[in-house]
Amino acid sequence: MNKLCLSAAVIALCVGCSAEIKAPEIAIAETPSEISYQPTELLAKTLPELSEALSAGDVSAVELVEAYQARIEAVDRNGPTLQSVLALNPNALQDAEASDERRANGEALGPLDGIPILLKDNIESLDPVATTAGALALKDNITGRDSPLVAGLRAEGAIILGKTNLSQWANFRSNDSMSGWSALGGQVRNPHILDRNPCGSSSGSGAAAAASLAAGTVGTETNGSVICPSNVNGIVGFKPTVGLVAQDYIIPISSSQDTAGPMTKSVMGSAMMLNAMATGAAKTDYVAGLSADSLEGQRVGVLRFAEGESADIQTRFNAALEILEAQGAVLVEIESFSPEAENFFGDAFSVLQFEFKHTLNEYLASTPETVSTRSLAELIAFNTDNAEIEQALFDQSIFDLSEAKGPITDEAYLGALENIQTASRANGIDKLLADHDVAMLVAPSGPLSPRVDPVNGDNWPAWAGAGYLAAIAGYPHITVPMGSVHGVPIGFSIMGAKDADADVLSWGYAFEQASELRVEPQYLPNAEARPEIAAAMKAK
Repeated sequence: MNKLCLSAAVIALCVGCSAEIKAPEIAIAETPSEISYQPTELLAKTLPELSEALSAGDVSAVELVEAYQARIEAVDRNGPTLQSVLALNPNALQDAEASDERRANGEALGPLDGIPILLKDNIESLDPVATTAGALALKDNITGRDSPLVAGLRAEGAIILGKTNLSQWANFRSNDSMSGWSALGGQVRNPHILDRNPCGSSSGSGAAAAASLAAGTVGTETNGSVICPSNVNGIVGFKPTVGLVAQDYIIPISSSQDTAGPMTKSVMGSAMMLNAMATGAAKTDYVAGLSADSLEGQRVGVLRFAEGESADIQTRFNAALEILEAQGAVLVEIESFSPEAENFFGDAFSVLQFEFKHTLNEYLASTPETVSTRSLAELIAFNTDNAEIEQALFDQSIFDLSEAKGPITDEAYLGALENIQTASRANGIDKLLADHDVAMLVAPSGPLSPRVDPVNGDNWPAWAGAGYLAAIAGYPHITVPMGSVHGVPIGFSIMGAKDADADVLSWGYAFEQASELRVEPQYLPNAEARPEIAAAMKAK
C-alpha cells in the first residue's frame, strides 16, 4: 500500500564445486570501500536462464540453494545488511535434493523444478516457518498449510527458500508508518542506495529479487505493494487481475483488492511463476503468450495527467514512449482524468478498513493455538501491552479506525464499495480504454524513492503514476524497469482491462526486450556516494 492514493499509511560460483558454492560470493579488495557485492556467474542470471541451466545440468538444485543461502548470509545478514529475508526454510536443501533426484530420473515437474523462490511473510507455506506479517503477535503462527499459490509453485518443483521481510501488516497499521519496517525483521534496505525507501509493503520481496537472493520472489498487493517496491528496487513486478491468484491462506487486508504477484528480474520469469501461481480449470500459458512484437499496431493511452512533476522521470518516460513507437505502437495522449465519484479516496480507505476487520478476524480465528490473538481487538490490546516493541516508531491508528467499523453488511460499506469500483472500472479504466480507443494505459510506475525517515515516517515526493486505478478496479498492472536517476530506479507502468493479464505481460515483455533498462544494485550507503553527486556537494 502507499499513502498517497488512500491518504493513509496504506501506501564467482564454481559449478559442481560445493565448497566454493557455499562460500560467500563477495570480492574482497585492498580496502573495504572496494568490496563488491555484485552477483556473479549463475546468481547474476534471470529465472529463465537458471531454469535452462538446471535443465542443461550446468548446476544442480542443491548447488543453487546453497549458493543463494550463502549470498543471503553475505549480503542480507552481513555486508550491506539488507534485512530483506526474514526466515529461511530448513527444508529447502531436502526439497532441492528431491528435485535433483527427479531430474536425474527424467521426471522433472516443469521449468520451475529446482528454482529457489522467496515468499513474502504474509503467505502461508506448509514448511516449519511461521507466517508473521512481521508482527510479534504472529511469531508462532506455523500453520502447516500451503496457500494455493505456494501449492502451485511446489507442484511444479519450485523450492521455497524462505520468507521475506515486509512493511508490517502489509503497511495497514498506522497513518504514520515507515515502509519496509517490521517489529520482527527491522528495516528493509534498498540495495541500490541503502538509505532509500524500499517501498511497502512487499519491500523485502523487491529488495531480495533485485539483490539476487533468490531466482524470484512473491509479493502481495492491495494498493501498490507489488508495483511500488518493484519500481524503486528496479525489477519487474506483475499485479494480476484480482482472483486469478487465490487469496486463501494469505494474511488479508481486502477481499476486493488483495492479490499476490510475481517479482523478478525479467518479464518471462514473472510469466513462468504466474503459470504456477494462477488457479482455475482453464489455465493460461502466460509464457507462450509472450511476444517481442506484441506492441506493433497497438494503440497506447499515455496518461500525461499521471506523469508527475519530476523532469527526470518525464525525460525517461518520454524516452520509453519513443521505444514503444519504434516497436510500431500508436501513442494517444490522455491529458486529464479524475475519478467520477464523490469522496473517492475517502471511500477507498473506508472500504479497506471494513474489509480488513472482517477478513483479519476470520484469519486470526483460523490460526493455530500457539497464536493468542484471535481478533483485531485482541491484536490491538497485544500491541498496546508490547508497545515498546510494536509501537517503537509509529502507532496503530489504522487498526483503531478499522476496529471501529461495523460489519460488511453495513450500507456505508456497500455504498462505498459500489462507488469506488464503478469509478475505477466502468468510469475509470474501462472508460479510458473505450473513449480513446486504446488497448493499454501507460505511465511512470511511481516517484523516485526518498530516504528512509524513522522520525517522520514515509515522506514521498509528488506522486507519479495511476496504479491506484488498477488496484481498486482489480485489473492487471505491470512495471518494467526504465532506467534510473542518479542510481535510483524508476519503472514503466502498463495497465489493461480486466482479465487481460496475458496481454499486459506480453506488452511488458516487448518493452523490456526493446529497452533493456534494468540496472544492477550498487549497494551505496547514500546518494552522496555517487561521484557526480559527491562532486556537486563540495564547495568550489
